[in-house]
Amino acid sequence: MKIAVVGAGIVGVTTAYELAQDGHEVTVYERRGSAAEEASFANAGVLAPGYVTPWAAPGMPWKVARQMFSRHAAVSIGLPLSGAELAWMWKFWRACKPSIYLQHRAALQKLAFYSRERLHAITDRHQMEYDRAQGYMVMLRSAKDAALVQPGLQVLRDAGVPFTEIDEAAARAIEPALNPDTHFHGAVHLAQDEVGNCRQFALMLKDIARESGVDFQFNTAVAQLNIARPATLSIANTLTSGVTSEVPFDAVVLCAGQASASLCKPLGRHLPLVNVYGYSVSAHVREPLDAPRSALMDEHYKVAISRLGSRVRVAGSAQIGGHAGSKRADSLRTLYKVLQDWFPGAALRSHGVQEWKGARPMLPDRPPMVGASGLPGLWFNTGHGSSGWALSCGSARLLADAIAGRSSDIDAQLYSP
Repeated sequence: MKIAVVGAGIVGVTTAYELAQDGHEVTVYERRGSAAEEASFANAGVLAPGYVTPWAAPGMPWKVARQMFSRHAAVSIGLPLSGAELAWMWKFWRACKPSIYLQHRAALQKLAFYSRERLHAITDRHQMEYDRAQGYMVMLRSAKDAALVQPGLQVLRDAGVPFTEIDEAAARAIEPALNPDTHFHGAVHLAQDEVGNCRQFALMLKDIARESGVDFQFNTAVAQLNIARPATLSIANTLTSGVTSEVPFDAVVLCAGQASASLCKPLGRHLPLVNVYGYSVSAHVREPLDAPRSALMDEHYKVAISRLGSRVRVAGSAQIGGHAGSKRADSLRTLYKVLQDWFPGAALRSHGVQEWKGARPMLPDRPPMVGASGLPGLWFNTGHGSSGWALSCGSARLLADAIAGRSSDIDAQLYSP
């Protein structure tokens, strides 16, 4: 089949790769000048399938409300809020029921573990070498943090995920560079989890896909879908802003984040996607002995610190609403504070520091949409939110199997649009 993939983030690139492996003729359209320049650009890079859970969880709305006026809030509300964002928040609130949460949590974790298997298979097959490290620790600053994390640990036990609850001394043995002046209650160590450079992987896989015949069209946006023929694309050059042509395909896969919702709206398909903004700070490692060996999560502030080769990255915060181009100063201050608390000598702060704010397209009340749209030739692989890196390889294989009419290794109906 002749298939178009719209979007060259980590989800679009993995989708194009899997479709090419199945023998399809694939063209990828990306409005940016390169792959993985938006949500996939500078995320935390953590691959911890047991910790991939829905945002819409029991008690979450009240947690957000309590933090609204906190300087170091893990979740913040920005102004202005659009009507679509207010509607999204209402749907989110309604999905925070225990029964819905349990159903979605099981689906997400099933996809996350499957995705990690696919990631390792692709990496081994092509002998890919990108910045990655083994192991993940959840840092518990206080006994209160340790108590609050217990329901999550029960989820890991139920899923058969191996982990170890350790004290401060054991945590320091795993991460010797931890700040000796920061004392804490303990940690949870997940030895089988890992961290990897999402964008680096995406760029490498793009080159592999290109060698398999995938045609990547950068600086090229899809202006609209054809209402009569949804698999026909109107293509616009983003440098000249001119519509160049209409191109017919046998199938079109939308992997374009919130732009997927915009493209579907004229076709009568409403995707309740909004951008939830995340932040990260990346810097060169000043002294390797003072830097983390792998990745850890500060449970209190919901901030991850990752070692990605010669760089250290601290990532966290979630902002709903506000202007895309403006950074929330308090969110960045929280990242610097957490890095200083745990690894004060890790980062070279004098130059080369990258402060990033990225839009993560998120659905309010369900796992990502992977499968047929219900319109002829139009398919979805979108709505991965903050877990795109953790879910991308699995959802790409699910989508390719669905297009081929094959049964998947996991239940594809859990993610069906």
